[in-house]
Amino acid sequence: MKFSTIISPQALSQIIPETCDALYEVLRKEYLKFPKTEQDWRIIAREFEQKWNFPHCLGAIDGKHVEIVPPSNSGSFYYNYKHRHSMVLLAIVDAKYRFLLVDFGTNGRVSDGGVLLNTKFYEKLERKTLNIPTAERLHPRILPYVFVADDAFPLRKDMIKPFRQNDLDSRIKKIYNYQTSRARRIVENAFGIIAARFRIYRTQMNLSPETIGSVVRATCALHNYLTSSSLSYASSECFDIENFEEGTITSGLTTRASTLEPLQRTIQGRAPQIANQIRSQFMTYFVSEGKVPWHDNFIH
Repeated sequence: MKFSTIISPQALSQIIPETCDALYEVLRKEYLKFPKTEQDWRIIAREFEQKWNFPHCLGAIDGKHVEIVPPSNSGSFYYNYKHRHSMVLLAIVDAKYRFLLVDFGTNGRVSDGGVLLNTKFYEKLERKTLNIPTAERLHPRILPYVFVADDAFPLRKDMIKPFRQNDLDSRIKKIYNYQTSRARRIVENAFGIIAARFRIYRTQMNLSPETIGSVVRATCALHNYLTSSSLSYASSECFDIENFEEGTITSGLTTRASTLEPLQRTIQGRAPQIANQIRSQFMTYFVSEGKVPWHDNFIH
């Protein structure tokens, strides 16, 4: 005699978020810990310097629109610049492709330039309560600690990004862009991995916004756990591969096969003078004591 269990939609709607919330609560304490002390940040920065030749880097920041089936009567609340409905996942990733911070829930209608401003992370960054180390001497020069981002984010004294393509009018800028993009691509790879490994990112999420939040946070925590615990979780094809002799980069898994969409490039006002000065300091570092032997192969 065969027995079968039929789970009602109502029961399923409770099981999914409860399971995801339980996974997140258990895993985040060990595998999704946000840095709390100056020493925590220095450990992250040391890993970026060792693995990616980028000193004083606190993490790579990026965001993705997670496509959803909008709740009934929500109108254009979740409607984004791609003419789809979404909620935004903002993340900071360390040098080993692990999420340091996951902020999810901003509705897709919010301008992408405003996504960062909606986070507690930004509030603490502005209030200087993140315990980020002050600028420290690195070889002959003093460099601040910074996050790396792309053009969806502002240039700040604590956040630097590559130059736009039209502004690459010198070799020093091209070298700076190579080094900054090299560190920033880690967060792109991290998004690519979760999109490939968790199939729910390949279709519109047809769940309540609260349940979607539970699912997204759980997958990010699971990603960190599996990255730390399983050698087979992310194969070599997941990551960008640099051929230092030929000066080529083979892209790893991206989010192209998923419903994840990048944040929109924003038109920024004039950056503060101090932010431009800091970017110039890193440019000078990368062509002097921070120069790597394969620069000439990649910079044309």
